Amino acid sequence: MNDYKEKILKVCNDIRKDTLMETLDIEYVDVGENFLTAKMPVTSKVYQPDGVLHGGATVALAESVGSTASYIFMDAQKLFVRGIEISANHIKGVREGDVFAKATILHKGRTTQLWEIKITDAEGNLVSLCKLTTIALPKK
Repeated sequence: MNDYKEKILKVCNDIRKDTLMETLDIEYVDVGENFLTAKMPVTSKVYQPDGVLHGGATVALAESVGSTASYIFMDAQKLFVRGIEISANHIKGVREGDVFAKATILHKGRTTQLWEIKITDAEGNLVSLCKLTTIALPKK
């Protein structure tokens, strides 16, 4: 991995401390020109009562990776980013292993950004498809 990618991933993983991302064991694992990928282990910590990945945990993963992607692709010194809308279609249940969330930018406006987040299992099967809209506002 090149130095730029390592630096960006370090920033992303460092900001997880004392957040929901740390609680859910979300780890940022890959970054490119227009995407960011994170993984989350599927354990009892993120289960529904019947032992499968909770849709809310999946959405938390999606919003985390999409918002973090906005943070790293926007000017974080001048702007702060917030998620303003998220939708999710859950396709497949997962009981164990890791799930991966890849946020890809569909629209990068000055104020709003639109992200597609595909959640897959370790074999690459689609688990959930999410869409996230973020807003970047000036810091005061």
